[in-house]
Amino acid sequence: MTTFEQLGLAPPLLKALAAEGYTSPTPIQSQAIAPALAGRDVQGIAQTGTGKTAAFALPILQRLAAQRKPATRGACRVLVLAPTRELASQIADSFRAYGTFIGVRVTTMFGGVPKGKQARAMAGGVDVLVATPGRLIDHMQDRTVRLDLTEVLVLDEADHMLDLGFIVPIRRIVSAIPAQRQTLFFSATMPKEISGLAESMLRDPVHVAVTPAATTVERVDQSVIFTDGTAKRGILRDLLRDVATGRTLVFTRTKHGADKVVKYLEEHGVPCAAIHGNKSQPQRERALADFRDGRTRVLIATDIAARGIDVDGVTHVINFDLPNVPESYVHRIGRTARAGNDGMAISLCANDERPFLKSIEKLTRTRIPVREPNRVMPKAA
Repeated sequence: MTTFEQLGLAPPLLKALAAEGYTSPTPIQSQAIAPALAGRDVQGIAQTGTGKTAAFALPILQRLAAQRKPATRGACRVLVLAPTRELASQIADSFRAYGTFIGVRVTTMFGGVPKGKQARAMAGGVDVLVATPGRLIDHMQDRTVRLDLTEVLVLDEADHMLDLGFIVPIRRIVSAIPAQRQTLFFSATMPKEISGLAESMLRDPVHVAVTPAATTVERVDQSVIFTDGTAKRGILRDLLRDVATGRTLVFTRTKHGADKVVKYLEEHGVPCAAIHGNKSQPQRERALADFRDGRTRVLIATDIAARGIDVDGVTHVINFDLPNVPESYVHRIGRTARAGNDGMAISLCANDERPFLKSIEKLTRTRIPVREPNRVMPKAA
């Protein structure tokens, strides 16, 4: 399918897509929207940045518009589960944007926000609830949400749910939802545990996939700089001082490490911000908004916080610390080279991180070129 019209979307959705500047569907949208519109369960392999939010949001919104129902106190017609607050917030924003001309009630439930405020937003019932599993369980225990009228369940970034230990809470949540429902299940990778979870949740699903699991973005120019661990901060400072860098994401392995990098860079005249689990929700939202709007050029992030970051125009990703889980490298560098643009990923590798590099190269089947430390940041091609 080359146009959204060919996918059978209703005029109000087409109008909203045009207002958002979307002209043609991405591969995951071309494959997933039609079966979802037909009411089929869908199992999709797709990474963040492939357009998968629209792939499930658009057919859901069309269903809601075609089958209007009065709200029921504390209930939701659609439940979307996401691993992080950032991703949950962005999914909710997407539903609101695509549903502008339909009129859709959307709310969120995640940590870092008072439960009372969320319970009040839920009290009258909503069309779409986007939630993280832990906070949703809290509300289920408080009896401020009911799932017995939920018609559609979406599980997004299921493999990251596994990383965060959410599989047991997810099974508990699913058991509270009617068996007669539509389920849309998305994951960037499909390890055995996730495959088993999908099998237990889905009925005769349509399988769709874009970018094979564990392959890196082809348009990303990758390189690695070998260095003594103590020299990393100086190399990072020199790279970021160069005007060639546009919007740059820097990854650290720990929250404490992220704060130390921010402190060092700001002391050396490189403005930046950090986003990680120890930051309050308003702090995280402000840092992300400043990064998205260009007020902050450099954002320091941990893997868990960054999984919800979907920002266009990231020109460089710098791995200050290499991840000890090789799949995380794939997710990290996938933050650049979006929407047909080129991007660059540079990794700083200390001696004790060489085993991590070997694991990454084995997973991606790619030998990452070595770059000598220098004071000039290479431009994205």
